[in-house]
Amino acid sequence: MTAYLRPYHPADLAGIYRVCLLTDGAGRAEPARFHHPDLPGHLYAGPYAVADPALAFVVADEHGIGGYVVATACTERFLGWAREHWWPVLREQYPRRRDPGDGTLDHRYVDEIHDYPDARRPWFTSHPAQAHIKLAARLQGQGWGHTLMSALIAALRERQVPGLHVGVAESNGRALGFYSVLGFAEAERHPWGRTLVLDL
Repeated sequence: MTAYLRPYHPADLAGIYRVCLLTDGAGRAEPARFHHPDLPGHLYAGPYAVADPALAFVVADEHGIGGYVVATACTERFLGWAREHWWPVLREQYPRRRDPGDGTLDHRYVDEIHDYPDARRPWFTSHPAQAHIKLAARLQGQGWGHTLMSALIAALRERQVPGLHVGVAESNGRALGFYSVLGFAEAERHPWGRTLVLDL
């Protein structure tokens, strides 16, 4: 079976979480470094797919879900929704913890769940949409990133969303190049990386 693009289905959530776990912030395939492997998905994939499933797309093949893009059309509304419906349960389920010193990253991700930033940013007006995209190693370098982003951009344009922003780790040179080709421009630099924006 060759890989193919399709809209997200609720049954895809476990596969999305798996891709989110196995691909780190620099786009590399990484071994699991968590006692609770759902933590990356809880932060960077699940809330978007649940809050607005029509803005989620997946790439699937004979091995299952191999890539995805999830998004919100309005980050400000999304943050309000997550504050009310997503974070409270997770904060109860995952109390803060210390670094156990065993190389796992649970404590960092749990801290992010408890301290998730929801301050308004300057680009929320001009580029209110936000996206997260991941591809498993087996599908990288085959054009699926462009295909996923094209599907998302078309869906956002149908809703007349004026712009899209993404966050990219500074160490992820491949992603920075990818977004440059798509026409994204730099909005702001941070200690962890850059916010890039695209006019729609």
